[in-house]
Amino acid sequence: MKMKSLLVGLGLIAGMSAAHAAEDPFKVGFVYVGPVGDLGWSYEHDRGRQELEEYFGDKVETTFVENVPEGADAQRVITQLAKSGNDLIFSTSFGFMNPTLKVAKRFPDVTFEHATGYKRAKNMGTYALRTYEGRYVSGVAAGMLTESNTIGYIGSFPIPEVIRDINSAFMAAKSVNPDVTMKIVWVNSWYDPGKETDAANALMDQGVDVLLQHTDSPAPLIAAEKRGVRAIGQASDQSSFAPEAHVFSVRDDWAPYYIKVAQAVMDGTYQPQDFWGGFQDDMLSLASINDNLPEDVRAKIDATYDKLASGEFHPFTGPITDNKGNVVVPEGHTLTDQELAQVNWYVEGINDQIPR
Repeated sequence: MKMKSLLVGLGLIAGMSAAHAAEDPFKVGFVYVGPVGDLGWSYEHDRGRQELEEYFGDKVETTFVENVPEGADAQRVITQLAKSGNDLIFSTSFGFMNPTLKVAKRFPDVTFEHATGYKRAKNMGTYALRTYEGRYVSGVAAGMLTESNTIGYIGSFPIPEVIRDINSAFMAAKSVNPDVTMKIVWVNSWYDPGKETDAANALMDQGVDVLLQHTDSPAPLIAAEKRGVRAIGQASDQSSFAPEAHVFSVRDDWAPYYIKVAQAVMDGTYQPQDFWGGFQDDMLSLASINDNLPEDVRAKIDATYDKLASGEFHPFTGPITDNKGNVVVPEGHTLTDQELAQVNWYVEGINDQIPR
């Protein structure tokens, strides 16, 4: 009788433990290269995290670590997130690629997703935005708005994503203004308002009257507003920082992808892939197009967006020649996503060298 009672008791305990386990939330960790308050890249990733929580409610619990340097520090942070019971981890900067891969191999029961990279594993996928689409619209606007025929680009690091976006913006500007030239300043940082301000001023000192950026703070827009030139926002809606200078912002929306991946992992249907989202997926949008734009510029912005969103036009369709005279995209060929991820050349007309 005592044995029967003991077995019943153990059964109840086991049942309670199983019920408790079933109710445990699905845990998702995020790693950011900048602060969530950068009002750019990391800010939008964190908005995606918040929307993920809102969508699933109590079923999902998220955590994040911000301001994580790319390299050994990133590996330590990602390892700690894996040890802390996270079922899914998103690492959101190119320089996190190798650290994420190393940790993924150590924790085969955890799912990892890395933004903007190209290395995958059985439990690790990659995801990126077709930011070159937003840069193409930006280039069209810049080419039409410039009066000095000199536009400027503030680069972060010379990785394929940034290089192809510079190319996309320049090709777009050239398509509407054959006389346009582009000046580029590299700041070797994703987020450094001081360096970004200095870069913006250096470009404007050289005659640039439309600024584009691949850095995350609104500092270039603020500098443009002070000096009466135009600028285009990066990653989030930055219109409030430059009411007159702001042309539009290309806003990133990561929430649809974060929700989709979390659902797949919970359902047991997840498969690692190389995902690219853009205008067509509503993961990129043009935010706060300024009412002070000339009608012809606004019309061209809308028309260019429509062609890109519909798939009618792809910026990297040949023939394309680099600035050394080599045909890098043959006539009739459109770069594949794999090829886009390896762009390491400037297009013809950019009179500069890629830093090594």
